[in-house]
Amino acid sequence: MLEEFALFISAFLAATILPFSSEVVFLIALESGMPHVNALFFASSGNVFAIILNYFLGSLFYFKTKQRLKKSKTGRKSLLFGYRYGYLALLLSWLPIIGDPLTLVAGVLRLKFLYFILIAGVLRVGRYYFLTFMI
Repeated sequence: MLEEFALFISAFLAATILPFSSEVVFLIALESGMPHVNALFFASSGNVFAIILNYFLGSLFYFKTKQRLKKSKTGRKSLLFGYRYGYLALLLSWLPIIGDPLTLVAGVLRLKFLYFILIAGVLRVGRYYFLTFMI
């Protein structure tokens, strides 16, 4: 159970803004004999919980700065651009480095939470699912 918890925490930290990679921990867990289903469940759960946290932190940022965003020309343009391409940009949210900030920006843009989870969450689970075939 300790290995599963460590995998959950590594996946959670990897999906925050912190520079951390959970794929190596995931592959080590599989190599050490952890059942694929357990590894997939704990890594995916940690990663999805973290992107949910990112989304809600982004929402808080929006509530604190919405007047400034809407008053400036650049802020309005940025919001319109985000509303137009936000869901498409989420298709890149599984990528290292750029993916985690995209989940934060989704909260700032207040994209629909259900669509956010369907796109970003499924891609996160899919990434780990793909990695199970490497072992």
